[in-house]
Amino acid sequence: MSSPGGSRQRKNNEGKADGKRDETEQKSDDERKKEQPKAKHDTCSKLPDVFNKFVDSFNSALHAVVDQSATCSSRKLRSLTIEGVVEFIKTEKPKNIIVMTGAGISTSAGIPDFRSPGSGLYDNLQKYDLPSPEAIFQIDFFEKNPEPFFTLAKELFPEDLKPTPCHYFIRMLEKKGLLRRWYTQNIDSLEYLTGLPEDKVVTAHGNHHTSTCRKCSTKYDLGWITAKLKDKSCKVPHCEKLSCGGVVKPDIIFFGEALPRRFFHCAIQDFPQCDLLLIFGTSLVVQPFASMVNEVDAECPRLLVNLEAVGRASRLEEMIGTTGLCYGRDGNTRDVFWKGSCDEGARKMADLLGWDAELDILIEQGPIPLSKAK
Repeated sequence: MSSPGGSRQRKNNEGKADGKRDETEQKSDDERKKEQPKAKHDTCSKLPDVFNKFVDSFNSALHAVVDQSATCSSRKLRSLTIEGVVEFIKTEKPKNIIVMTGAGISTSAGIPDFRSPGSGLYDNLQKYDLPSPEAIFQIDFFEKNPEPFFTLAKELFPEDLKPTPCHYFIRMLEKKGLLRRWYTQNIDSLEYLTGLPEDKVVTAHGNHHTSTCRKCSTKYDLGWITAKLKDKSCKVPHCEKLSCGGVVKPDIIFFGEALPRRFFHCAIQDFPQCDLLLIFGTSLVVQPFASMVNEVDAECPRLLVNLEAVGRASRLEEMIGTTGLCYGRDGNTRDVFWKGSCDEGARKMADLLGWDAELDILIEQGPIPLSKAK
């Protein structure tokens, strides 16, 4: 039996214990109340971390761009000249050469280029009363008024066209087993007249091998469209399918139309494998063709043969990661610009390579009919 004093003591002790429990519970409640706003503060404190990560990521991207533009590649050419490129071909024997060509390669064949002041196609279209020179190759304008294009087409596709020495030089690359692919912006089909196998050519802007009715999609061959262009009474070729009569358009790519699938399919496979890029007679303005110069390996040598210096990225373009060609800039270790006509550049390379006699034989043999150029 416990004593009354013991009972009082227990009650006192229990009271103290209860007080401690109350104090502890009160303290826990206070801590929880304090922790609640703290948790909210912790959530907000994560925002600076996100911002810091963004800044770090952005800085890394900028450094990557600066590093890429400052050092185009490690050096593979002994000299940044056309002679250095030829020496590279002789010693390294590249087997995956890619050639990119524009209108400048065909001017000596009698086809005007587009942008040369005075003689370029766009400077001589006033007679067609166009809203702008480029309208003649815009699909929306063609759908409304196809006649100006077909008037021009009679000049663009004359009967007696022959490949130029530069065309035949590229054919020589294929004969030597060095050419991976020839990418062209041109629609004149002169590439095929050299005898080059069709699978070696990628026509980025299509060609006039075939034509298609805009209404019923009936296909017409080269002979058919050539006959229509020769016919002075035919202003616009129309489909001969019964009850159709739609306009028949050569299968060239107008502004506003998608590029051929084969262009992208081949480019994805070819450019990463390229071991030498040769660029002849293009302004490197029209996209996406122009940007393909950036798709080769960072150490791949690149030679531009053109009458004007083109293809170098502006500082703004470099900031967003588009480097373009690096010739004439500090840090360039792989790019060469040779100023002159495409034929002159091609003949110089042939002479230095010891191919001049073979090139002359190819030129003398003349064009191979498209039906045989397979």
